[in-house]
Amino acid sequence: MAPAGRPATTRFPLPHPGYRGAVTVDEHSREITRSPTTFHWGRYEVVTSGGEIVALEPDPADPDPSPIGPGVAEADRAPYRITRPMVREGWLTGSGTRGGDRFVAVRWERALDLTARELDRVRTRHGNAAIYGGSYGWGSAGRFHHPQSQIHRFLAMAGGYTASVNSYSQAAMEVVLPHVIGGGPRSLEERGPSWPEIVDHAELVVSFGGLAAKNAQMVPGGPSRHTQVSWQRAAAGAGVRFVNVSPVRADTEPDLRARWVPIRPATDTALMLALCHVLLTEDLADTDFARRCCVGFDRFRDYVLGTADGCAKDAEWAAAITDIPAGDIRDLARQIAAHRTVINLAWSIQRQDHGEQPYWAGIALAALSGSFGRPGGGPAAGLGIAETGVRGHWSIAALPQPPNPVSPAMPVARIADVLLHPGATIDYNGARLTCPDIRLVYWAGGNPFHHHQDLGRLARAWQRPDTVIVHEAWWNANARHADIVLPVATPLEREDLALGSSDTTITAMHRAAAPPADVPTDHRVFAALAERLGFAERFTEGRTERQWVRELYERTRTRLAASNVDLPDFERFWTDGSASLPEREMRHDGGAFAALRADPDAHPIATPSGRVELVSDTVAGFGYPDCPGMPVWLEPAEWLGAAGAARHPLHLVSNQPRTRLHSQYDGARASREAKVAGREPVDLHPDDARARGIADGDVVRIHNDRGACLAGARLTDAVRPGVVVLATGAWYDPDADGLDRHGNPNVLTRDAGTSRLAQGPTPGTTLVEVSPAGPDPAPVRAFEPPEIVETEPAPGHHGPAHHCPAHGAGNHGAGEKR
Repeated sequence: MAPAGRPATTRFPLPHPGYRGAVTVDEHSREITRSPTTFHWGRYEVVTSGGEIVALEPDPADPDPSPIGPGVAEADRAPYRITRPMVREGWLTGSGTRGGDRFVAVRWERALDLTARELDRVRTRHGNAAIYGGSYGWGSAGRFHHPQSQIHRFLAMAGGYTASVNSYSQAAMEVVLPHVIGGGPRSLEERGPSWPEIVDHAELVVSFGGLAAKNAQMVPGGPSRHTQVSWQRAAAGAGVRFVNVSPVRADTEPDLRARWVPIRPATDTALMLALCHVLLTEDLADTDFARRCCVGFDRFRDYVLGTADGCAKDAEWAAAITDIPAGDIRDLARQIAAHRTVINLAWSIQRQDHGEQPYWAGIALAALSGSFGRPGGGPAAGLGIAETGVRGHWSIAALPQPPNPVSPAMPVARIADVLLHPGATIDYNGARLTCPDIRLVYWAGGNPFHHHQDLGRLARAWQRPDTVIVHEAWWNANARHADIVLPVATPLEREDLALGSSDTTITAMHRAAAPPADVPTDHRVFAALAERLGFAERFTEGRTERQWVRELYERTRTRLAASNVDLPDFERFWTDGSASLPEREMRHDGGAFAALRADPDAHPIATPSGRVELVSDTVAGFGYPDCPGMPVWLEPAEWLGAAGAARHPLHLVSNQPRTRLHSQYDGARASREAKVAGREPVDLHPDDARARGIADGDVVRIHNDRGACLAGARLTDAVRPGVVVLATGAWYDPDADGLDRHGNPNVLTRDAGTSRLAQGPTPGTTLVEVSPAGPDPAPVRAFEPPEIVETEPAPGHHGPAHHCPAHGAGNHGAGEKR
């Protein structure tokens, strides 16, 4: 390892500027050139002139391209781009606070030495479980430069790390459904009705949480063609009727002419139980399927009818909870029973207190509906998300992953608990996990200060580790809260290949432009660190980045040849810019659930009973009071029917944005142009705005006991009264008092698990109040880089050479005392 004072020698040579074939990047001429690329929201041609990107044009074959892409390139040259390695000044001196310090620009040799030494110190003194490997995987659509694959491969080879399990999007579903219907975490997405089935056979789609078109923009790996909304319209054209059960009318496309059921947020389970009550009491329930193909029907029926607890879950009972008239509930139940019906469960309805319950109750409702296991009917998950239910799935090779020697993985949404309470235990899916003492957080890909809840609490938790290391291209909150910031190239600045889930085009991602001078890829950073730590050959396997891209393509080619799919050789693929795969036809026969319906003994599903478990003895055996062994109504910690609504009388819906992917490219054109007064827009019903003296376009303050943020008011009757909608993803921009100036809803949301079963996130359980911000609201500073200094503190003052490997950080000062 190089001495601390040695001049920088590490260099990251850029990929070669020329490409074989028709597509060429020439950084000296002004020739217009075109090169293919893919983002998670679609396939584009990158138009360059003289090595500079001048436009991103959607693939002409895409019938419904996302508006996000055209503004992406400007972010690569934005003033908030990070172009040099940075070290937090307070980390060097053993003082200061993450998120509020200046940064010191250092040379690559220095940054890599500091990073390698700190990794080695932590794993040697505290064990590899003290290293948390953070990544959320959305940093690139490419399979080689997928940041999650890169960091996990590197840390596993370095001896292991504490990993995470499940996702913020689907945690409750991923854990509860395997107990109920068997299979993997996304078994319902894979086995639910496809859109071709729905067009041919369905008559009614009842969607809890809607089918918002904005969510159809993106998939991991990127879609070459956006066809989700076209399939929805085709279903409507075929006579399928839609019901949108959501507090937001815009959660379905206007062309679907959906019936809007403006439910009170977080009460979907109560509505589902009442629908089951109507089916049972009016002799409309498919009791044959429920008895033959399910277990626990009698116990579930007794609960719904009130035999067990004296409380019938009837339409009147649910009307008081959901704010939906009892007559409308009965009518909807009768419509479900009378038609081939899809019960679609959007991802959003699980991100709330007791989020396992609406998914379990949705399965029960489908089981009684008469459509479970019949073509074009039964339960579905996430219809409307990207290309779900559109076509079959091909897979593409990924960067090989060695086993991680450290276990167990911690639930992803419990990261603040893990950091704040080392040694504490967390109940999770029948296990009891002990929180490790995390001393170092290493993050590459994703932004925890976007997707985590209660950001004030997360910011406090973020002060606990000794060191936080981040790979990042821009000065977002993740970088601002780090100690060592290693700048990396963006997808337009590197080579890769991509295939979107349920897509039929493998795209060659050509390097369209050079990154800023001496800015490497994630892979090159990890390779340089692996060299310092002694496993570079094992990490790179002796391959260059281009050779890795070729290797992954050839592995994919070999894999698909076994399915009689003939792909061109790599040279032809790279020159052409893409390779086409055949369509994988979606079934039209109801799939595995149809086989279950026909003969449950001959065709069991992968549950302990081989049947749909309306009651799970396994889950009941865990003894969790917040998630018993069958679907029940459990009152949320915060909702409009709670006592807390007197102080905070509005329910916050923090949904996915239309103009960016999560928080990515918040400063780019599509997101920037959608702002109101430079802030994230918040939708309010005109009646709620009028009662508070708020006009359209006003800057407002949204607040509760956890935090507050500023946003731009947008009045609309497309949200039900009592509800405000503030999309996620505005870059976190707190002032000295913690007020977020930009409109990030996660300063308001609740950081608690869905239940002891899944420990998923609960942003949908949030009450707030909204008021005018008053004159001269604080200006947004989210896109201004932090203060940067060019000289490290004097060696005699901070002594990084003698204490850097054992310094403290944040609130606990120098040394390792905590």
